[in-house]
Amino acid sequence: MAKAGLREVKLWSPRLAVESREDGTILVRQTEPLGPYPDRLNERLVHWAETAPDRVWMAERHASGAWREVTYRGALDAVRRLGQALIDRGLSVERPLLILSGNDTEHALMALAAQHVGVPSAAVSTAYSLVSTDYGKLRDIAGQLTPGLVFTADGEPFRPAIEAVFGPEVEVAVTRNPVPGRACVTFADLAATEATGAVDDAFAALGPDTIAKFLFTSGTTGSPKAVIQTQRLICSNQEMVADCYAFMREEPPVVVDWAPWNHTASGNKVFNLVLYNGGTYYIDSGKPSPRGMAETIRNLREVSPTWYFNVPIGYEMLVEAMERDTGLRERFFARLKMMMYAGAGMAQHTWDRLSSMAEETIGSRVLLATGLGSTETGPFALKCTQEQEKAGNIGIPARGVTLKLVPHEDKLEARVKGPAITPGYWRRPDLTAEAFDEEGFYKLGDALRFAVPGDAAAGFFFDGRLAENFKLATGTWVPVGDVRAKLVNALGGLARDAAIAGEDRDEVGAILIPFMPAVRGLVPEEASLDDEKVLCHPRVRERLQKLLAEHAAKSTGSATRVMRAIFMEEAPSLDKGEVTDKGSINQRALLRGHPDLVEALYSSDDPRIVHARRREVAA
Repeated sequence: MAKAGLREVKLWSPRLAVESREDGTILVRQTEPLGPYPDRLNERLVHWAETAPDRVWMAERHASGAWREVTYRGALDAVRRLGQALIDRGLSVERPLLILSGNDTEHALMALAAQHVGVPSAAVSTAYSLVSTDYGKLRDIAGQLTPGLVFTADGEPFRPAIEAVFGPEVEVAVTRNPVPGRACVTFADLAATEATGAVDDAFAALGPDTIAKFLFTSGTTGSPKAVIQTQRLICSNQEMVADCYAFMREEPPVVVDWAPWNHTASGNKVFNLVLYNGGTYYIDSGKPSPRGMAETIRNLREVSPTWYFNVPIGYEMLVEAMERDTGLRERFFARLKMMMYAGAGMAQHTWDRLSSMAEETIGSRVLLATGLGSTETGPFALKCTQEQEKAGNIGIPARGVTLKLVPHEDKLEARVKGPAITPGYWRRPDLTAEAFDEEGFYKLGDALRFAVPGDAAAGFFFDGRLAENFKLATGTWVPVGDVRAKLVNALGGLARDAAIAGEDRDEVGAILIPFMPAVRGLVPEEASLDDEKVLCHPRVRERLQKLLAEHAAKSTGSATRVMRAIFMEEAPSLDKGEVTDKGSINQRALLRGHPDLVEALYSSDDPRIVHARRREVAA
C-alpha cells in the first residue's frame, strides 16, 4: 500500500549560507533577513482588540464544565485596568510581580498587564511552593527578584510557602481565599481599577530593551537563574515562529495546551504565538500523568487544535487513548496542521503510531517535528520542518539566528547568536560573562551532529549535553544523550526516562524511571500489588531483560551498549534538582543523589538488577 502524503501546510522555504573556518568552526544561517517585528509584544494585543475584538483569545474550564471565554477586546480592557493597579502600587523592575500559581486566565491577564506598563513578571514553578519541603528554590528566587507583589489564584494551598518565604511588607494578590494575617488584595478589586492616561504613558515608554519578564532555569545545577526576557527577545522570536509556521499568518492558531507558563516552551513560545497571530488558547488543566491525562483527553474531545505541543510521554498516553476512542482521534486530527514534541526523545513506536493514526483518520500524515532552544534563546532557535522517518532531527537555524559549531574533542559544540538571545542573567554579571563566547555567541552546552555529513540543509541531531558525557574505565567516551534516547526507545514504553551510569566502570548501566501504566500492563492480573512489587515481578524482569539484550545486540561498541539496568522505585526529587517541573531528568544530579542505586547497579548479586545477558538474571 502506497504511503500517504503529508497534509498540506504552509511553512517557510529557507535557504542556508554555510561558512567554514580554518580552525574547524562552522557557521550556519539563513540567507534571508528576519522580517520586521514590533517593539512591544502588547502591540499585537492592541491590534487584535481593534481588528478582531470579539474573537476569543483565551478559554478556560469553568467549575460548571463550560468554557469561560475572554475576547481580545475584554483582554485589553482588563490589562489596562490591572496595569493601572500595578502602577498605583509602585511596582517596577526592582519590585516586579511574582506569580506562584499555575496556568489560568487571571495569571495570563496579570502577566500581560505587568508587561503592558513596564513591570517585569516572573512565573515560578508551582512545585517550588506545593511540592518542595524546604522552599529553598522559592526563597532563592525571592532573594534574586525582591518582588513588590505576589499573585496566586488560591491563597490557601500557597499559604505555607508565602508565610515561610515573603516578609509582611510584600502584598499578596489572590483570586480567592486571601491569606489570613497578610496584606491581601483580590484580583477582582485590582481589575475594577479605572485606567488613566498613566497606563498609556507607561506603554508608550516601552522599548525593545525593556525587560518584559524573567524566566527561571530549572535549577538542576544549583539555584534557578533569572533569565532576562526583553521585548526585543520576545517579539523577534515570535517573528521567527511566524516565519516558520507561515500558515498561522493566514489561519489564526487554535491550541489546547497544558505546559506550564513558568517554562519557556509554553510561557514564551505557545502563549505568545497565539497572541502574536490572533489565535485562541484553550487552557488544558490536565498534564501527562495517568490521572491528569483524563482532563487533556476530555478537552481534546471538544476542541480540535490546529497546532499541538506535548512531551513524548504525553503523546504516548494520547496514542493509547486514541487507540480506544475513534471519536477522539477524529477530533484531534480534524484540522491539525502540525505536531511538535520537546523535553525528551520520542520513542519510535509512538512516532510510527501517530503517523499511521493520522493516515487512518484523515487520509494523510501530519507533520511531527521538534527543534532546539533554551530559556536563553526565546526559545525558538532551530526547527525541523522536513518530514522525517524517525524522531530526533532538530532542523536548521531560524531566520535571524546564526548557529556556530565549535570543535570540542570529537564533537561539535553548539552556540547561537541573534536578536532573540537573552542579554544575560538578572543581577548575575558573573554568570552572564560565562554564558557567552568572545564573539557574543550564547553557549548552549549541547553538542550537535549533521543529519547528513556536510549537509547543513538536512538538519542536525542532538549529540548530548557536553557536561553529561563521561569516560568508561577503558577511556572510551560515552555519549549520554544518544545512549539515553536509544535505550528509552528500545524499552518499548516501559521507561519514560533513564539516567546513564558507568563513569570509570567497565560497562554502561542505566537507572530507569518506570512508566507504570506500561509496566503494569505486563501483569494486569496483579492490580493489588504496589509499584515496588510490580517492578520486581518475574514477567516484568523477563520482558526488560529481553529488550535490554536486543538493545545491546544492536549497539556498536562498549560506549553505546547498556549492559545492566535497575528501576528507580521512588520519584526523582525536585528539591534535589533531579527533575524539572516538566519531568525532564538531570543526569548528573540524579546519579549524584542516589549513590546507593549506582552501587547496586554494579553489584554482582543485587536481585533488582536486570542484565543484558540472560544467564545473569536473578530469579
